[in-house]
Parts: sequence; structure tokens; C-alpha cells
Amino acid sequence: MVVSKPLCYLSAIRCFACETSHNPRQLLSVCTACGMPLRVDYDLSRVRLTLATVRRRTPSLWRYRELLPVGEEAEQTLAEGFTPLLPVESNVWVKDEARNPTGSFKARGMSVAVSMAKQLGARELAVASEGNAATALAAYGSRSGLPVTVVVPEDTPAPFVAECEFYGATVHRVEGTLTEATRFLHQRGPKNAFELAPLREPYRVEGKKTLAYELVEQMDGEVPDVIVYPTGNGIGLIGMWKAFDEMERLGWIARGRRPRFVAVQAEKCAPIVKAFERGSDSTERWPKPRTKLYGLQVPAPIGGFICLRALRDTDGTAMTVTDAEAQRAAQTLASSTGIDVCPEGGAAWAAVMTLRESGFIGEDDSVVVLNTATGQRYR
Repeated sequence: MVVSKPLCYLSAIRCFACETSHNPRQLLSVCTACGMPLRVDYDLSRVRLTLATVRRRTPSLWRYRELLPVGEEAEQTLAEGFTPLLPVESNVWVKDEARNPTGSFKARGMSVAVSMAKQLGARELAVASEGNAATALAAYGSRSGLPVTVVVPEDTPAPFVAECEFYGATVHRVEGTLTEATRFLHQRGPKNAFELAPLREPYRVEGKKTLAYELVEQMDGEVPDVIVYPTGNGIGLIGMWKAFDEMERLGWIARGRRPRFVAVQAEKCAPIVKAFERGSDSTERWPKPRTKLYGLQVPAPIGGFICLRALRDTDGTAMTVTDAEAQRAAQTLASSTGIDVCPEGGAAWAAVMTLRESGFIGEDDSVVVLNTATGQRYR
């Protein structure tokens, strides 16, 4: 379906890989030319938005609405975003995404993506997920009045399934990993549903990028030296990388001032780390992924090549941690700070310790660690 209503300051939607343009007033998935992820671009020359302006607005991600693709008054929102930036050590902060609706940063992407889907004529929504994305879509689908189908691997913790059903979604549990769940959705899911798989539509990135806008706002216009991000599909990493470019063009940050991004993956599912260490420009499917860090069990991220660009563009790095290291780090951080740390957040905290020992993080570096979700569903 194509709509004629103006879409804020959105100027174009182009492919991250081949730059092919697509109709921004049409509900889109991936590039029709090469099948790669799409990028939302804005006419930033028309945007008159300052840090002083946004500070007077409602504390949600929609305070940056000029930099989002959703039309006026079309938001499907549960007051997501503007989560606290909590100091935990000298020059170290945790961005606590557990405070979002449905308990994870997935709320950011789903709020924007469901808003766009509703605005552009979707009648039904679907996703295959390890858990957090499923619960977020179930909630925002309910908010928008659109029916939702989710497919999860059979080892997904039961609280995720119960929460999806509580929000009224149709839930299927299938044997295998996210790969098998996705195959089930494509073969046996609703045929006319709009699928909100990571980076197989261009809108979730726009919600996730608001993490970077919030960090700069919460740090009074400063940019952290290092951002440590637990990376599965890498939507948040890609979104933040994109947002720092936008903020430079808006004059919010100094030219060329970027954080060094760190992608943290599970030892037994690390396609981005493997490609980064080999100097490759693209990832290869990880064989037989097995990790209890469910949000990091993504063997073949379609946006892996974009994550690699972001890491190299910012002089960043990529590294792995074991499940046991992540669990110990999550416990250590939670017991010393009172933060509800998820396993993936524990992986990021474990990485900080290693990066300090290696010298990648210096004594005077400002560091932001992403705690991507509540840990309660895993215990």
C-alpha cells in the first residue's frame, strides 16, 4: 500500500549496500535490487532542533520526533525511551534499557516500526524472535490494534511466551534456533502479515538510534569515548552509528567526534567478531550456535556488514565472552549497583574488564555500557 501523507522530514529510503532508492510512502522490507537492509534518510537542512528544545519535551524517544519517520500524531507509544544513564564507577555509566516498556530496548524499535506499519497500511504483524522482540511486538501490536503472530525457539524462557500470550499474540514454539523459527514463520505464518525481523525492514533502526541522541543529551552535549554494546543483529549499534552522523550534521556534536564502538558477542555465536578479526567486509553464518545469551544467538546477521563498517569507522573493536563470564559479570554488576542486569548486559560488563586489561579502555576514558533488558525473565 502507498500513502500520500507527508512523512515529517524523511527525504528518502536507500539501501545500505547499493544505495538504490525506494518509495518512502510505501511499506518496505529490504532492498528490491540486492536484498540488503534499507536506511532512512532525512532532509536535515530543514530540521531546526537543538538540545535546549528537546530538554523541554516529554521524556520519551518521541522528543526527537523530527528525526523519526512517523507522521504527525501517528505514534504507537507506551512512553518508551529516555531511560536512565546510571553512574557505576568513575567515568563509567550503564544505560539501563530494562526500564523500557516490556523490559527491554526492543521497545524503541518496535514502537517506531509498528507506528510506521500502522500508518502505511499494515493489517497484521509478525516476527520470529529469541524473546524480547517478541514481547515488544506483542505489546505494541496490542497498542496499535493489529493482530500479532510470534515464533520463538523451544528453549526460549517461559516468561517470554507467557507475556506474549498475555498481550494477545498468537505464539508458536518450534524446535531449533532462531533460524528454524524464521523458517517456520515464512512457511506457516500468516501470509499477509508485515514481518518486523531485524533489519528486514528499515524502521526499527530509527527507534534504536535514539539511544545515541539520549546519551549526548544526558551527557550535556558530550560524546562518550567508548560504547560497549552486546551485539546480536546489531540494530542498536547501527542505529547509534547513524545517529552520531546525524548529530554532527545538526551541529549537536563536534565534527568527527565519535565514540569507539565495541561489539560484544557470545563465544559460541560470534560471526561479527570472526569477520572483524579476519579483516573481512562481511560475515559468514556461524555453525551450530549454542549460548544461553539468547539475545546474542544470531548466527547470520543480515546487517553484519554494516556493523563491521561502524566498528572500523569509529576505531572500535569486537570481542567474545563466554556464557559463564557473562553470568558472573551480571551478578557482580547487579550486586554492586542494584541494577537489574540481563545476561547480555553481563556480557558487556565482562568485556569492559577485558578491555581495561588490554588497554583499549584507558583510565581517563568515559565509557557507556548497554544493559539491554531486564534479567528477571531469565531467573
